[in-house]
Amino acid sequence: MESAGGSVRDTRRPAAAALVTDLACVLVFATSGRRSHSEALSLAGVAATAWPFLAGTLLGWLLSRGWRRPASLVPTGLVVWLCTVVAGMALRKATSAGTALSFVIVAILVTALLLLGWRAALAVVARRRAR
Repeated sequence: MESAGGSVRDTRRPAAAALVTDLACVLVFATSGRRSHSEALSLAGVAATAWPFLAGTLLGWLLSRGWRRPASLVPTGLVVWLCTVVAGMALRKATSAGTALSFVIVAILVTALLLLGWRAALAVVARRRAR
């Protein structure tokens, strides 16, 4: 199957890579948070911390149709980031996990740095290459 810009496979690779990058960023966030609080870095422990935020990331991908412009800072990155934080915190609250104000602030800042940061870095590199 061919699309106007190449094969379907050619258009899926960047989207898959961006989705995996976003999910990895959330795992880095969860792992670093657990480590900073001297909590176990077991697979089960990281999964317990990460799952609400991973669900929010996937929701953000669906709402933004992230596969269309996966590395785009706006709208994809912004929607993914906001959904990661808002849905993640809502799910944590619904499951009686911690949502202390300090944690919410750290989550907002760290996930912004991670989820928006890699997209901003790619944009800078693309601009420099275009010159």
